[in-house]
Amino acid sequence: MAVKGREGVEANARLTAATSAVLFLLLVAEGFTILRIHGLLSAHVFIGMLLIPPVLVKIGSTSYRFVRYYLGSAAYQQSGPPQTVLRVLGPFVVILTIAVLGTGVALMLVQPSLRSTLLSLHKASFVVWFGAMAIHVLGHMADTTRVAPLDWMRRTRRLVAGARLRQWTLVSSLGAGALLGWLLLSQVGPWLASSAPQVGR
Repeated sequence: MAVKGREGVEANARLTAATSAVLFLLLVAEGFTILRIHGLLSAHVFIGMLLIPPVLVKIGSTSYRFVRYYLGSAAYQQSGPPQTVLRVLGPFVVILTIAVLGTGVALMLVQPSLRSTLLSLHKASFVVWFGAMAIHVLGHMADTTRVAPLDWMRRTRRLVAGARLRQWTLVSSLGAGALLGWLLLSQVGPWLASSAPQVGR
């Protein structure tokens, strides 16, 4: 027997999965910039800014699912919660992601005297975040791989209403991220000039 609101659960799952897939690709690209951070700092900053709006979209979609589930929505409860480990880990992933991105943005904007401390926080939060994110990605890999393409394939996108809106939400978040990246690129040159000894630490 179908539960009322089931389509909303599937719509939320599609947005979350598609956003997760895009974030995974961007994070892989960001990881490559770390290998030569001094030479690829502009790319590192741009991709970091590009990540922010899609991260907010994913936090929004997963938080919505969380709230609906714990407020007793029959459709969301029928779909079930994530595995216990992933459910417990989720809030830490969110907090650590905000910490990594937040310290990264702050590094480009604060006074030089504060950069050493912020750089240490950025690196430390990244190390912890990487471990938590690895578990998070592996735990959701199968579902993400299965669900992420559904809104982008002709034969499946019409099965759940709102595919175009979900597509535009994701594309618009990337556009907003690209604008943020472009705006912050102007800070890279001055940052390198004043912080060159710290970058390679």
